[in-house]
Amino acid sequence: MLKPQTQALFDEYITAHQHPTNRLTHKVAIPLIVLHIVAMLDWVRLVPVPFLPGGSLTLAFVAWALASIWYLRADTKLGLIVSVATALCIPLGRLLPVWTVVAIALVGWLVQLAGHAVWEKKSPSFFTNLIHALVGPLFFVALLTGDYKLGAPAQGAAQVAK
Repeated sequence: MLKPQTQALFDEYITAHQHPTNRLTHKVAIPLIVLHIVAMLDWVRLVPVPFLPGGSLTLAFVAWALASIWYLRADTKLGLIVSVATALCIPLGRLLPVWTVVAIALVGWLVQLAGHAVWEKKSPSFFTNLIHALVGPLFFVALLTGDYKLGAPAQGAAQVAK
C-alpha cells in the first residue's frame, strides 16, 4: 500500500495524464529523459575520487543520491526500483557517444511534449509543480508493478488534506 503522501502525488499527477496516448508517450519518453539527464550530469566532474567508477565524483552521482533519498522516502519498493534503474543510466550513458545522448534528449522531450500538446492538451505537470519531474518515473514504475491502478479512488489525497 502506498503512503498517503505518495498516493496524493500520484492522484495529482494523473490529472494531467488522462489521455491513454499521452500516457503511452510518457512510457517511452520518461526513460529516455532520465537517461539523457543522468548521462549529461555525468559529464560534469566535481572532484577526483579514485574508488568511484571513472575516478571522479560527478554531478550524476550527487543527483542520483539526492533523488534516491526522495524516492526511497516516497516508497521503499518503488524507490529501490527507480533508484537502481537510474544508477544503471550512469554506465550506460558513458557507453554512448555525445551525439547519441543529445539525440536521445531531443527525441525524449519531443515525444513527451507531443503527448501533452497533441493528445492531453495540457501543460506537463512539472510546469506547475516541479516535484512532478521526480514523480513521473515513480508513477510509471507504480503502474508497471500494479502498486497504483488507474481509476483507483483518491484516498491518499483525502488523507493528506486532513
